[in-house]
Amino acid sequence: MSRGPRTAGGAYAPPAPRRELTVTSADGSRLHVEEHGREDGPTVVLVHGWTCSTAFWGPVVRRLADEHRVFVYDQRGHGRSPAVGPGGYSTDALADDLCAVLDAAGSRAVVAGHSMGGMTVMAAAGRPQVRERVAAALLCNTGSSRLLHESTVAPLRAGGLRYRIQKAVLGSSLPLGPVTPLGMRVLRYATMGPGATKEQMEVCARIVHACPRAVRASWARKVLAVLDLDANLASLDLPVGVIAGEKDRLTPPVLSRRLAEALPNCTGLTELPGLGHMTPLEDPDAVAGEVAALVRGHLAGGVRQEAAQRKTPPAEAPAGKESA
Repeated sequence: MSRGPRTAGGAYAPPAPRRELTVTSADGSRLHVEEHGREDGPTVVLVHGWTCSTAFWGPVVRRLADEHRVFVYDQRGHGRSPAVGPGGYSTDALADDLCAVLDAAGSRAVVAGHSMGGMTVMAAAGRPQVRERVAAALLCNTGSSRLLHESTVAPLRAGGLRYRIQKAVLGSSLPLGPVTPLGMRVLRYATMGPGATKEQMEVCARIVHACPRAVRASWARKVLAVLDLDANLASLDLPVGVIAGEKDRLTPPVLSRRLAEALPNCTGLTELPGLGHMTPLEDPDAVAGEVAALVRGHLAGGVRQEAAQRKTPPAEAPAGKESA
């Protein structure tokens, strides 16, 4: 199990959580969960993507914590959530994990998912926890199907050769090695916009390189390469905003446009000029602003009354420690 990356300080340092807990998913998998912000604020749940961790959301958490109760969690096998067996990688598992975290949060929430985190939200569409506990959602840099067909990481024309190269690269279990200037430039090309700063590149690289290579390859081969959640979109009938990065090579804007057209209640598509796949790192103000707008529009009423009635769910382990 990874303990998470050593990220830079300042604006990109992961903030200290108010509370840490371990949540158990439907198949017994344990998830590391952090609660940030004010206890009586409207609840927000942030779901990170492939090869990332709770640290990825650090800049967005900082912008939301003064007014919101913010939950972040490590997807199974990422960060401080243990890896699972070969059968534990599926969209159903992603949905189960999100539902377990929603139950632990114990109140209605706005949920934001980035990349595979957005796929997690789509996978959970129609689940009782989503219908009862999710007031609105934000899908960032994600898609419901045809990821490898539309990805432009390989600088080739669309077709079979580009598809095969991207499938091989995505599913590779080769070690990424230490973070180097060359490695950061390669990662920026694949995942960030051309204007990404050196600090953003370093933070992104440390987070991605911290993901165990077997976990990285398993999610890529068993979920991302074969993803098809198109049928779930009709069940995601709550208010949903969509964010795309204009220069996103991994999940190009065409995928976000298709989502915006297919969702029953899309509140709008925001395409961020010049940004790549990692919009929560590249422009945390924009992402946090979209989350806060969904809270104001669909959750803010009655929050304090709910908070007064809320019973904080018990952690399975003391703060700062994990259960055995």
